[in-house]
Amino acid sequence: MSKTVIKIENLSKIYRLGEVGTGTLSHDLNRWVRMNILGQDDPYAKIGQVNDRTKKAEKGELVAALRDINLEVKEGEVLGIIGKNGAGKSTLLKLLSRVTSPTTGDIKVKGRLASLLEVGTGFHPEMTGRENIYMNGTIMGMRKWEIDRKLDEIVEFAGVAKYLDTPTKRYSSGMTVRLGFAIAAHLEPEILVVDEVLAVGDAEFQKKAIGKMQDVSQNHGRTVLFVSHNMGAVKNLCTKGIIMTNGQITQINSVETIITEYLKANYSSNKCNQLKRIPLVFNFLKIKKNNIETESVFFNQPCEIILSLKAIKKTVETDIIIQIINEEGIKISSINTAEEGFGKIIINSTTNLHISTEKLNLYAGEYTINLFIVTDFGNELIESVKRFNVLSTPINNSGYTYSKKHGYFRLFNTLTIR
Repeated sequence: MSKTVIKIENLSKIYRLGEVGTGTLSHDLNRWVRMNILGQDDPYAKIGQVNDRTKKAEKGELVAALRDINLEVKEGEVLGIIGKNGAGKSTLLKLLSRVTSPTTGDIKVKGRLASLLEVGTGFHPEMTGRENIYMNGTIMGMRKWEIDRKLDEIVEFAGVAKYLDTPTKRYSSGMTVRLGFAIAAHLEPEILVVDEVLAVGDAEFQKKAIGKMQDVSQNHGRTVLFVSHNMGAVKNLCTKGIIMTNGQITQINSVETIITEYLKANYSSNKCNQLKRIPLVFNFLKIKKNNIETESVFFNQPCEIILSLKAIKKTVETDIIIQIINEEGIKISSINTAEEGFGKIIINSTTNLHISTEKLNLYAGEYTINLFIVTDFGNELIESVKRFNVLSTPINNSGYTYSKKHGYFRLFNTLTIR
C-alpha cells in the first residue's frame, strides 16, 4: 500500500477584505503572540462566509479563500485539481508550498517539495539564470554537486543556454516559465506542485512539460499536484481528481468522473436570461432531427440547430458564433455567421435562427455548445447552453462503426488512391 505523503486536516485560509491587519495595533500584537508564541489559531479569523466571488463584498468582511479542507495524497499519485477561477486552487498550492500560512488547520508533507506557481515565483530578477538555478536548488536542500550534475539537463530542457548568464529580469514570461519548470522537475523532488502557469508556455513546451511530469510520476514514483483549466491535459496526466468550489473540495474521484461532473455542473438546460453586457435575452437553443427536438443525433446524418434571441431595444445587430466543445472542454469547431457571409443578423422582438447541416461529421461522443454574441454594445460568451450526443453509425455494412476512437470529426472527399 502506498504511503501518504501529503495530509491536510481542517485547513482554512481567511482574508479580511479591504484591510491589512486586524484594524488595530493591539489586535495585531495579540494575534502575533497567540499564533507565533502560543501556537494557537488566529483569534480574529472566524470563518463568516463562503468565498462566493459573484457577490459584492464589504470592507473588513472576513472571507474564507479555503474552508475546512481535508485531503490525503498518496506517494506516486498524480492529482488533478480543477474548478472555476476563484475556487481556491492556487491558494491551496501556495499553502502547500509555504508561500503563505494557513489560518487554521494542519498540513503534513513527507519529502522534498518543489513548486511552480506564478511566473517568476522564486526567481531573483537581478540574478542570472545560472545563479537562480543554484539558489533554488539550495533552497530545496540540495548540495552544490547535486545541482552541478543536473545543470546541463535543466538548461537543455528549458532551452535557455544562450541566456544562462543573463539576469532573469530580461527573460520573457515564456522563458521564465520554462526555466522554472525545468528546475522544479529536474532537482528530484518527491512532490511536484504545478499551477496553471504552464499555459504561458508554447504548445511544444507544454507537451514536453506534461511528458516530464508523466515520467517523474510513472517511472520515478514522484507525486504530482496539477492545477489546470485544460481538461485534456488533466485527463492525459492525472490518475485522480478533485473539484474545488468556493474554497471547498466538493468531489474526489477518478479523473474521468471528475472532468465529466465538472463540465456537467457548468451546464444548465434552462439558460433563459438577459445578457449582462448587451440588450438581448437568450431564450433557448434546440437541436432537431426530422423536426423533432432531440438530445442525440447520428454521425453523418442531417440535423438542425434552432437559436432563439429577443431584443430588449427595438432591434440589435449582431454576429453569432456557435462553438462546439468536446468532452475534455476543448473547442473543436465553430460556426461564425460573419465568416459564412451573412453579415449582421438583425434581432428584433423575437428572432429564431435556423442552422442546418446535411451531414454532421462529428464522431460519436458527448458535446457541448457555447454561444458567443458580438454586437456594438459589447461581446458576450454564454457557456454550455446545450449538451448533445453523437451516436455511431455503421461503416458501409462492414461490421465497423464510426466511433470516438477515430477522433472528433471526419474529413470528407479528401482521400484518393491512384
